[in-house]
Amino acid sequence: MITPLRTAWAGNRPLTMLAGLMAALTVVTLAGLMLDDRTLGGQPVWLKPFKFAVSFVVYGLTLAWLMAHLRRGRRFARWTGGIIAVAAALEVAIITGQAARGRASHFNEATPLDETLFSLMGYIIIVLWLGTAIIAGMLWRDGMPDRAMTWAVRLGMVLLLAGLAQGSFMVVPTEAQLELDEREGSPMMGAHAVGVPDGGPGMPITGWSTTGGDLRVGHFVGIHALQATILFAMLLSWLVRDTVRRTRLVSVFAFAYAGLLVLVTWQALRGQPLVAPDGLTLAALAGLVGATAAGGLIAWGAPAKRQLVTAA
Repeated sequence: MITPLRTAWAGNRPLTMLAGLMAALTVVTLAGLMLDDRTLGGQPVWLKPFKFAVSFVVYGLTLAWLMAHLRRGRRFARWTGGIIAVAAALEVAIITGQAARGRASHFNEATPLDETLFSLMGYIIIVLWLGTAIIAGMLWRDGMPDRAMTWAVRLGMVLLLAGLAQGSFMVVPTEAQLELDEREGSPMMGAHAVGVPDGGPGMPITGWSTTGGDLRVGHFVGIHALQATILFAMLLSWLVRDTVRRTRLVSVFAFAYAGLLVLVTWQALRGQPLVAPDGLTLAALAGLVGATAAGGLIAWGAPAKRQLVTAA
């Protein structure tokens, strides 16, 4: 554990400090979940800042650890990482402050202050996305010492950016909100639930809707794709010695993960709960599993013409 932390610190100190700050906030919000019985939108008031804090611990450490492997543009990367860290801290500060006030942070336009904070969060997310895209480009160019890990990072970063971009689906006002806004002004503009109002019955911990579609599912799957592909590549490095074979299997895994991202997003947009897939969704899932299995067999069985030890 100490070695990865040292690597992350060497890669980008602001992002590592962000992870430490978010780890402390995780403890605080966890205490809030246990001691504060207030609810907001049908969920405990401290659940959202808790989830964001945990997510940014993982995000900050992963990105900082990867940046330690950059060979060029390190100074520019340090500044970019610092901007990302500040933006992320501001985003979570707004979410936590609104939770403490018992106010919704997302989609809330009930008062001028709420509307201003929600608009500010939108600009912050754009900064986060652009900063992450810059780092993704630098990592794509420089690669990692191992070719399989190089492609795990490259493909994982693309999926991460896709997952972050999915947040744009949620800020689109629903028809009911637009109608209300025309009559008297709607306090909420945008939603994560599809087919049902936000704040209904939800799954434990995640709060994802159990009665309708929920766009947060695909958002979650996408933003943690980078960790998934890296962990898969690490697991393969212990189990498979053939670098070419490992690289092929990483590509198959990334394809399967991308398919899962598309599948759960499509399911949500159809107003269908994650826990209640219909026949069409199950058929698509079966097709994805079959394609992944076939791809894995081909990747494993295809002869390797040469051993690739370093990234191209």
